[in-house]
Amino acid sequence: MPFGKYKGLRLVDLPEPYLVWFYRKGFPEGKLGRLLQTVYEIKLNGLEYLFKLK
Repeated sequence: MPFGKYKGLRLVDLPEPYLVWFYRKGFPEGKLGRLLQTVYEIKLNGLEYLFKLK
């Protein structure tokens, strides 16, 4: 994440309530917004395991 409270954290590691907040308020424009929206959808559908390393 390039800014805010979670600066430096990987987008996939953002807490779900933070992504829900973006969903309600609106995702930022551009690439970051698209990535945040994608991570939101992944977490919403319970697919976080796709990012886990074995």
